[in-house]
Amino acid sequence: MTDPAATRAAFAHVDAWIFDLDNTLYPAHLSLWEQIDGRIKAYVAKLLNVSEEEAFRVQKDYYKRYGTSLRGLMIEHGMSPDDFLSYVHDIDHSPLQANPELGAAISALPGRKFVFTSGTHAHVAAVTRRLGIDNHFDGVFDIVDAGLLPKPHRVTYEKFLADHGVDATRAAMFEDLARNLEAPHALGMRTVLVVPEKTREVFREAWEFEGRSDDHVDHITDDLTAFLVNLRL
Repeated sequence: MTDPAATRAAFAHVDAWIFDLDNTLYPAHLSLWEQIDGRIKAYVAKLLNVSEEEAFRVQKDYYKRYGTSLRGLMIEHGMSPDDFLSYVHDIDHSPLQANPELGAAISALPGRKFVFTSGTHAHVAAVTRRLGIDNHFDGVFDIVDAGLLPKPHRVTYEKFLADHGVDATRAAMFEDLARNLEAPHALGMRTVLVVPEKTREVFREAWEFEGRSDDHVDHITDDLTAFLVNLRL
C-alpha cells in the first residue's frame, strides 16, 4: 500500500498541475467519451461513405496510430478539422454533476493549474462549468493550441510548457491513458494515471489499458479527489 506521507513528499516541489479532461476530471463511467466516440464513428462513416462497422475500424486504427482519429483523417484524407471538432463535441453534458470537493481540492493546490486536452476549448468550458470547477484553472491547452498534433507526441508537451512558461521538473501530469504519460515523465514531470473508479473497466480498446505498470507511471489512483486532498493534508 502506498504511504500517503511519501506521496505528499513526492509532490512537495510541484507548482504546476496539469490535468487531462475526459475520463480524468470526471469519472469514466459517466460515458461522455462514449458519446464523442459515437459521433466520431458517424462522422467517419459519412465522410468516407462506409458502413458504421468499417467507420469504427478506421476510427480506432487512426486513434491508435496517430493519437486522435482527427489527425488520421487529416493525414490520410486531407480533411479540414473545424467541422469535425464542432460536430464530435456537440454532446449531452447533463450526466456531469457539480463536484465541489474536487473543486476545493484543485483550488488548494499550490501554484498554477491547467487543462491539457485533445478536445476543444468549448468542450473544456462545458465540462468544467458542469463540474463547477471552471474558475480553478489558470489556462487551457487544447488540440488547436497544439497545432492539431495530439498527445502522446513529445513536441506537443514541449509546446504546452513553452506557451505557459511551465518548468517540467516542477510539474505534475494527471491522465487516464498511460501512454500519454511517457513524454511528461521523460521531460521530468511527476505522473499520475487516473483509472476507472474502483478499477471498474469501461468501454475502451484493449491497448488503452497497456502500460499501467511501466516506469513512466509514478502513481495510480481511482479517486482523483481523494488523491489531491491527500497532497494537502
